[in-house]
Order: sequence, then C-alpha cells, then structure tokens
Amino acid sequence: MRTHQQDVARIVGALEAGAKLYRSRSMESVRVDRKHGGDPVTDAEQEVNQLLFDMLVQPGEGWLSEESADNAERLQRSRIWLVDPLDGTKEYVTGIPEWCISIALLEDGHLVAAGILNPCTEELVYGSADGITAKCAGNGFHCETLDLEPLVLGSRSEVKRGEWERFRESRFRMRPMGSVAYKLALVAAGKAHATWTLVPKHEWDVAAGVALVGFSGGIVLQLSGAPPVFNQPDPIFGGLIAFSPAGLAKLHPFLAELIERTEFEDCRPWAKRLIDSAATLGSSKLSPSLAPE
Repeated sequence: MRTHQQDVARIVGALEAGAKLYRSRSMESVRVDRKHGGDPVTDAEQEVNQLLFDMLVQPGEGWLSEESADNAERLQRSRIWLVDPLDGTKEYVTGIPEWCISIALLEDGHLVAAGILNPCTEELVYGSADGITAKCAGNGFHCETLDLEPLVLGSRSEVKRGEWERFRESRFRMRPMGSVAYKLALVAAGKAHATWTLVPKHEWDVAAGVALVGFSGGIVLQLSGAPPVFNQPDPIFGGLIAFSPAGLAKLHPFLAELIERTEFEDCRPWAKRLIDSAATLGSSKLSPSLAPE
C-alpha cells in the first residue's frame, strides 16, 4: 500500500512558507480589493497562492484554488491539489486570528493528504490516512478544554445573519468562529465536537478540513447525507456537516431531536446518517475481533 509521507512533507513545507510570507507583510502594506459580489481579496493571499503553486504542483498534477482561474484539465488528472491560500479573508483584514492556509491532495478521487495552518496562533494540523498530527507553538484555541457539554463551532457570518437561531435551544455550547477550514481542523484535532454550515462552500474551502476529519476517524457529510465528492466540474457543495468520533456520541440526543421535530425536516437526511454511523461505530467497538484479549 502506498504511503503519502512525501506528500505530507511537501504540504507542511508549503504551509510554513506561506505563513512566513504572511508574517513578513504588515497590514499597512496589504492591498485589499473586492471580488465580484463584494468579498475582500488581498494581494498577500495572491502572492501566497503563487508560492504554493510553485512549491506543490509537479508535472501532470492538477490545481484548484480560490485565487486561480479554474482549468478543466484538472478533471483529467489523477492527482489534484485543492488549495485555499487564505480561508477567512474577512478575519485576516480585520485582525481576528481565525484564518488559515488550507492544502489537500486528491488522488484517484480520494483525499490522501492534507494540512491546515493558522499563522496567527501557529496551530498546525496535518496528516494522511496513516493518521494526523496537531501542533501548536502559540496561544490558540487549543488552550480551551472540552467539558461535559458538547462544543459546536458555528460560522460567525451565519450567526450574524440569524441562521443559527433555530439551534438556540439545542443541548450544546456553540462558539461563533471564522474560516470553515479552521473549524474543520479543530474538529479533526479533537478541540471541538462538530461544525456545520448549511450554506454553499467551494471545494477549496473544505477539502483539507474534510480530509483531516476523515483521517481522525470523524465523519463529514453533505446536506443530503451523502459524503462529499471532490474535483467536480462545478466545485461547490450546498453545505457540509462534520462530527468527530466523540461528537457522534455526545451529540446523539441533538441528532435524535433533529429527526423528531418537524421544523428540522431539512436536517433529517444528515442527522439520520450520523445516527446510523454512530450505531455502527458503537457496534465495531464491541466486536470480538477488535476487543482486547
């Protein structure tokens, strides 16, 4: 079986080089423009995008990035890099330390290696199917502890728009946070039990986070309850739900509530799939073939 240690090393090297470039720029020197639709984009992330491309892409490999024009040739490639050089641009330009660099490698339709780095907090999560590693040299969210109450990370933008009001009475603690990639990395690292977004996200936003949650034993689903499939002609998902293994257990009452209450009918497909997955996971833990002698 092929391992991806070299790919992981390339990812970590690229993440660290990108972080170094961001740290070399003062915010006074960063030019902020507006994309069509009003979202901010900076010259710093465009520089990092080119840096990552130069460091990662080898002959015959495809590339999909928020800051690069899409090229249909990627659909014919067996290895594709899915990259967001800056997920959480709003947080970056306003000085909120909840943004990151996100890199994933897709091979023959499977996410095989990934890494996410928050240059502000120095939180780094990376890995492959062999497992993940989480490191932090700064003072990031890793310092918080998970108590008995489940912790769910919500989108700061969605919370501001009132889209999480429907979950106000649910039995979990919710923390608003920027950058969907950063939230997924924290779930993968065991620093939160779950995160979800019920609004569209592009493949580059979530590929690395989806990979890391999966490598850590968690589950990521689309709103339909199906797993996400990457390198599509239209690289966008309608929404995404991610649970850690511990989250499946701690949030089981919440998932049952989603299925039972009519106002959450739109959540039933993924809630039911997660409950079924939790039951399967529980059975496997009790399997004689896996039990210690």
